[in-house]
Amino acid sequence: MSIALRDRFFELSAERAPADAVARYRDEVNATTAEPVAVVDGLAICWHPTARFKAVRFVEAEHIDVGVRELFARPGAAPRLAAVFVDPCELSLRTFENILPLDYLFADAELTLTGRHEFADGAYTFALELPEATRASLEGLDSLGLYVPPLNAATRGGDRFIFHSARLADALTAAVSEALPLAGFSHVNPVFRCNRFEPGDANFHRHRDTPYYDAAHSHISRYTVLLYLTGGSGEPALDLIGGAALDEIEACTCVIFDQRYEHEGAPYRDGRKVFLRTELIFTDPAVEHDPRIAALFGKACYLTGESVFAPELARHADAYYNEVAAAHWRGPAPGTTPEPFLHKQFRGRDFVTNGYDFWFADDLSLPECAAITLLDYFNCGIGESTFRAECAAEVIHAENSDWIPAFLADKSGSAPIVAFDKSLLFPEPEEFDGFDLPDCACPICNDGYIVETLDVERNEEVIEHYRHAQDAAKADIMPAPILMLGEDVLLDPEMFVVEGNRIHVLGKRAPAPVNFAACQGPVYLTVGPEDLVVASNTVAAAHFLVPPILFAEYAGLRHLKFDFFRNSWRATYEQSTVSIPMVRPLEESDIREEEWDEDDEDEFDEDEE
Repeated sequence: MSIALRDRFFELSAERAPADAVARYRDEVNATTAEPVAVVDGLAICWHPTARFKAVRFVEAEHIDVGVRELFARPGAAPRLAAVFVDPCELSLRTFENILPLDYLFADAELTLTGRHEFADGAYTFALELPEATRASLEGLDSLGLYVPPLNAATRGGDRFIFHSARLADALTAAVSEALPLAGFSHVNPVFRCNRFEPGDANFHRHRDTPYYDAAHSHISRYTVLLYLTGGSGEPALDLIGGAALDEIEACTCVIFDQRYEHEGAPYRDGRKVFLRTELIFTDPAVEHDPRIAALFGKACYLTGESVFAPELARHADAYYNEVAAAHWRGPAPGTTPEPFLHKQFRGRDFVTNGYDFWFADDLSLPECAAITLLDYFNCGIGESTFRAECAAEVIHAENSDWIPAFLADKSGSAPIVAFDKSLLFPEPEEFDGFDLPDCACPICNDGYIVETLDVERNEEVIEHYRHAQDAAKADIMPAPILMLGEDVLLDPEMFVVEGNRIHVLGKRAPAPVNFAACQGPVYLTVGPEDLVVASNTVAAAHFLVPPILFAEYAGLRHLKFDFFRNSWRATYEQSTVSIPMVRPLEESDIREEEWDEDDEDEFDEDEE
């Protein structure tokens, strides 16, 4: 049944099935439950859709365990990828977009832009001249079967997928440099969006493209690039508000326009519309960080994730994205009112957020407030669930935040996160008592010494291996500010350093995988020291690389500001599962028993003599 559900999903997607057939299939999926079979990129995955695993993504097949890999559907034209189904409630800032590695398709990419025509101020069309191999690679994108509905499907229409190709970007960079010399132009962004519209699809509604911004390298995008792979006519096919419109577009047309333009696009009247979108990146030392724009973008990203639970928030996220795009050119405008806030309750503790600001009652410590903020923003996994799925939430619209102090004043509760001494996970091993593991445990060899008397916890080799296993686990656990032990959330207050109005979250940059079973030791009958050191439990260690969290205290509140888009910072989060080692007792099954015949006994007696 699971294979049938898997295959039917792609059949319905390909044929744009009637609504009643889709409804019947959706009912069948909603009645289906299944456990995840693997975790990829921090997301639990299943090979078919279920009531929980509803969002399709594509991942590199080699990242899936070989034991279950063949259960996952593989796009015929992109065999390196596998289709997986994930729980949309597990998505977060780091996993919203599914960016596919397709550089291998453009190994010898070449292209030329000719026939430049400026059809509006700062807007150009070009003919895209392609060698046969590059043309085949570009036109083949449409047949890869990688399209998925975008997160903001209500405002953009059609389907799309996102891919990365440095080779295609390099070829396009060379072509733009030749055909449209622009001061400060650096390169083409190697992240491309492949968009598909069928006649009758909703328009890609009026919007501005959010500029790419990398303050660390003084990089910012200034022009949008559209590569039309199919031709046709629309009403209009592309409309630059305040500039000009293109009613008809030829296949293999490149359009480049200033990102100051709002624009809108309609499907072709008489055929499929397929185009790629990317942007031109410029070097500009004068680029400055504006925290107001960062706040808007942070809210937009946060509300995108929350729209999984409250679909009404999707329109607010889109509004914020458009405000961000406009603000890069004219500065931030007065905020949209009323603004959406989320009142959340996590295990009896209430807080309020708009995705950038987080408010808590002041009976929580600053490390506790910071930990909840991190768990929420990154939607960290907790046991078999996620933080946001564990929260009760309601949307509250308000003109400003003045209502929050009184709202939280009567909502005190117990702290949902427990401070924990991580050293308790690593008890000191027993003292060495001079006992060596024998090569044989039979009574004849050891004067009646039987397996039950072997105190392996006091053996020097076992102790050494146990210490090595502990050191490997400590390397991942001790720097982690937050641990998840099953469904319990544990906090290390020492990893949150308060300095002035900032909370610094300490940790290590890149946790390494722990594999203490890879250690080698001598063989004791059928087991060795490495077999006697086993996992007593597993702990999820959450690691964060984030800028300092700003905070203020007033009116009985702790007010945290979580700006992940500050100048020169890049936020990352990684959650690893670490096994806590223990020494297990020796068991009868560890002894290899062999039957002796009379010849064996005679040979043994001779050896003894």
